[in-house]
Parts: sequence; structure tokens; C-alpha cells
Amino acid sequence: MTHDLPLHGVRIIDFTWVGAGPLTTRILADFGAEVIKIESRSRPDVLRITPPLAASGVQYERSGYFAARNANKKSVALDMSVAAGRDLARRLIADADVIANSFAPGVMARWGLGYEDVAEIKPDIVYLEMPMLGSEGPYKNFTGFGATLMAVSGLLNLCGYPDRPPVGTGTNYPDHVPNPMHAAFAVLAALIHRRATGEGQKIEVSQLESTINVIGSAFVRNGHEEPVSRSGNLSRRFSPHGVYPCEGDDQWVAVAVEGETQWQTFCEVVGQPRLTSDPRFSSHDLRVANAEVLDSIIAVWTTKSSSKSVMHLLQAKGIAAGVVNDAATLVEGDPNIAALECFKVLPHSEMGPSRYLRAPIRMSRTPARLERSAPLLGEHSFDVCRDLLAMTNEEIDAATAAGAFG
Repeated sequence: MTHDLPLHGVRIIDFTWVGAGPLTTRILADFGAEVIKIESRSRPDVLRITPPLAASGVQYERSGYFAARNANKKSVALDMSVAAGRDLARRLIADADVIANSFAPGVMARWGLGYEDVAEIKPDIVYLEMPMLGSEGPYKNFTGFGATLMAVSGLLNLCGYPDRPPVGTGTNYPDHVPNPMHAAFAVLAALIHRRATGEGQKIEVSQLESTINVIGSAFVRNGHEEPVSRSGNLSRRFSPHGVYPCEGDDQWVAVAVEGETQWQTFCEVVGQPRLTSDPRFSSHDLRVANAEVLDSIIAVWTTKSSSKSVMHLLQAKGIAAGVVNDAATLVEGDPNIAALECFKVLPHSEMGPSRYLRAPIRMSRTPARLERSAPLLGEHSFDVCRDLLAMTNEEIDAATAAGAFG
């Protein structure tokens, strides 16, 4: 089956770590690329110790966070601070198609693995680097993670209510969507170009620039000199628009009513037809201006029913509504997620049976694979040396003695 996948035959030497980079190479691995993750035992990927952690198992092998981003990959542990480790890395690159990293500018160059160095080893290499804030500018060497990136990109400033501090999105959104999407697309484009011309190239995906794309509408409004600020659940297009409490503890439903026809239908459904003639709500702008009052009226109705009942009742009338799910419900209680078969359980030698998200792409001829759980740290070091570098046991012993594996 793997041989039928579109990226079969593409080998990626993967120096990425934490979130955005590993998710990029996970996407490519799902479609058949052979991804060899280069790791360090002295400074392992921080996600290897990031919760959620399995109740038992050895250190660095218990993190569900790490596992989700690194399925379908192999792991080779090299000590890049010693010549023997760097030598093995160069030998792996010599027969690779793509090399990827998400370090701060300069790290790869200090190992003798900058683009110019690698191009001498493999002239047609596709070289992906994903510095957080880009390789130019006064902040290029700043450190940070997803939360930092959300702040400097402007995304954080748009999240929350206008009279309260900015809040996060609940997860590091740039890691999961814009950054890996842009990076994976760039790698595919570069591979297509190489197939046509034989030319490799360097790709820089600044995670900052990638994330700024998420708030494109804010730039448009700013260009029209319109105020750009946090607006909570208010919408410029829909009204009512919000999240409303339902029967039960911490149960909610999201509702979005579009246009006057839906507004009239909505009022009938909630048993408040008189609202259509209420002067406070006679237009979209007035409903937005009086949203607090309107939301309180709607909440009286929603709290009398379960979130699912409200969703189905409104959806039956063509009004957008959805229950506010939590992770547990998605895994075990949502019939639509079950029908889509979003999850697959794979065995893991330390964590036991572990649930992984499948690629959210369904291709009729070349469906993505999910067949290998996340690797143990350095699990494939010797196998890769034997199979890809044709090293003998004596040569591996010598490399080990020289400190290459660490």
C-alpha cells in the first residue's frame, strides 16, 4: 500500500522539533514520504516530556503530544556536537530529497549544514527552514513557542472581549494550521520544480509571516480605516451570533443567524415572534448594538433544552447551530466524528494502544496512511545506518565509540 502513495520514494531528513515543523513532515509522511527524524538525547524534542503523559513508561516515550506529531516517522539519535555525529548526518543528507529544520537562524550553519553546505553535498536538495520570526530583522534570534507567535502576529490581540485582556485560542493555532500548511505546500511545489528542472532550492517559511495570513480580514478593515479590536462572539455578518448556555453543567451551543429571513424564522423557533417587531432588534445593526439584551433573551430559551436539541431544532430550519464539543465527546460520543473514522489506534511499545488522528484528507486513489506509531528516541539509529548507509556492524561500533549516537 505504501508504494502506491504519491510521495513514495521521497526521503526527508527531519531536524524539526516541537510543533509546526513536525506537523509539516507528519503530513508528508502520511502520504508516503520516508521521514527520518534526527534527534538528540542530550537535548531531546521538548514535546517528549510535554503532557499529556502515559501513566507509565520510560522518560521521553510517554507523551501523547509528541506522538501525535511524529507518527509514521523513524528516529535517529545523533550528537551533532561531535564530528562523528555530523558526519553521519551529512551521509544521510547525501541520499535525501528534502532536509527540514525549524531552528533559530544559524543553528544548522554552525553544524556545517546551512543551505550552501548541504547543496555541495546534494545539489538538488529541497532545503526547508522554518524560523519563528524569519531570518531577517531585529527579532530574528528571539526565542518562543506558539503562544509567543500568536502574540507577535496580532492573532492574540483579536481574541477575547474588548473590555478584557486578550486570550489565547486554547491551543497554539499557528502550529497546527497555517505554518505546516504553508510549509508542506512549499515542499511539494519545490519537488515538482525539481522534477521538471533538476534544480533544488532553499525554502524559508517564516512562521510569523505564515501566521499573519490568518488575520487577513483585520488588515482589510485597517486599510478602510475601520476599527480593529476584539469583539468576543459578535459578527459583522450574522446576528444573533454567539455561544449560549444549555441544559446541564457547562453545556453550550453556538448559533449564527444570517439575514432577515433567518431572523424571522429564528424568532418563530424560539417562540418569540414578537422580537421581529421589537424596535431594538429591527435591523442587523440594531441587533448588534443591543446584542447583550438579545443574547440574554436567547439564553432563557436555550437553557431549557440540551445543546443537541437546540442544534437539531435550528438546523432543521436551516439555521447554523452546533454543540460546543469537548475532547472526550469527540473521541467517544460524537456520531459524526465516528462516521468519519477520524481516529485510529496504533500499538506503542511504551504507551500501549494509542489513539492517533488520521489525515483529514480523503483521496479516492491514494489515501493517506497511518501505520507507524511515533518512534522511540533513536529507535531506528542502527537500522538506518545499516539499511541506508550500508554500514557494517564494525563501522557502527566505531561510530558509537566516537560518540556519533547521542
